[in-house]
Amino acid sequence: MRSRSLFFVLALLLSKFAVAADGKTAAEQSATPLDVDFFLQGEYAGELQVAGESSAKVGLQVIALGDGKFQAVEYAGGLPGNGWDRQTRRKTNGSLVSRDVAELSGAGRRLVVRRGIAVVRDDAGKELGRLRKYERMSQTLHAAPAPGAQVLFFGRDGREFKNGVVTFDHFLVAGADTKEQYGDFRMHLEFRTPYLPKARDQGRGNSGVYIQGRYEVQILDSFGLDGAFNECGALYRQRAPLLNMCFPPLAWQTYDIDFTAARFDESRKKTANARIKVRLNGVVVQENVEISAKTGAGAAEGGDPRPIKLQDHGNAVHFRNIWIVEKKST
Repeated sequence: MRSRSLFFVLALLLSKFAVAADGKTAAEQSATPLDVDFFLQGEYAGELQVAGESSAKVGLQVIALGDGKFQAVEYAGGLPGNGWDRQTRRKTNGSLVSRDVAELSGAGRRLVVRRGIAVVRDDAGKELGRLRKYERMSQTLHAAPAPGAQVLFFGRDGREFKNGVVTFDHFLVAGADTKEQYGDFRMHLEFRTPYLPKARDQGRGNSGVYIQGRYEVQILDSFGLDGAFNECGALYRQRAPLLNMCFPPLAWQTYDIDFTAARFDESRKKTANARIKVRLNGVVVQENVEISAKTGAGAAEGGDPRPIKLQDHGNAVHFRNIWIVEKKST
């Protein structure tokens, strides 16, 4: 635990500035310092007293909305991917009441959030319990390249990409396309969304993994959101994720993608849809589903292999540890 804590502190020091969207490309954006809100934001977990039970496990995600405003989402059973029953959610809203304390209320709850702890009370003011803050890590973070993998990026340079811009701290900037073209593959990559508390919807940490330039696996700061068809883990505007496994902004997250390309006959008629399995932070969010058509602004479908695009959508999304294994077509 000590080594992990040290790693996290070092990561914060390296990332002490969050990047704000200002209409420029991801490589050109200016930086703004992290604020108090950032350190209250995050994931909390523990046990609360529940009517008819001695206690029950719950998870809590606290989302910074800018200017000292917050929303929190409580999950029955634990955090998403770690006990949540996938049904019960409570939302509360509030703001800072002092320099480093926020108070939120709603849905029968009153919350007091300080650095490292969230005190939960009912409407009458009775304390139900205290939740501790946790920094979760993806199950596949730092995954080593599989046998036979082609390493696309490991922090040294962007030579495997067109427009492969690398930051001073050795991260690949959104807006790069692989030089090689791919058909069937499995791929690992790690990404980090910027801290943009005042941004909303598609303006908040937006990028995407455009497979063959045709099919987008969405990247977005979707921390605490419902898990819609245009949020992180979605096949953009075609299929919502099974579960919103998005971590807070500036946390390193992982995609593990297993892709089988669409099939076409000699007359260019499609004979089989593309299929995909996606793990977000180690949890399956797309389970071997068919992709019925190109997504969003993707290129037209076809039987030819094409590059993989890491979309530049005007936000400073960064990448690291990218590798790919090509599969034999059947």
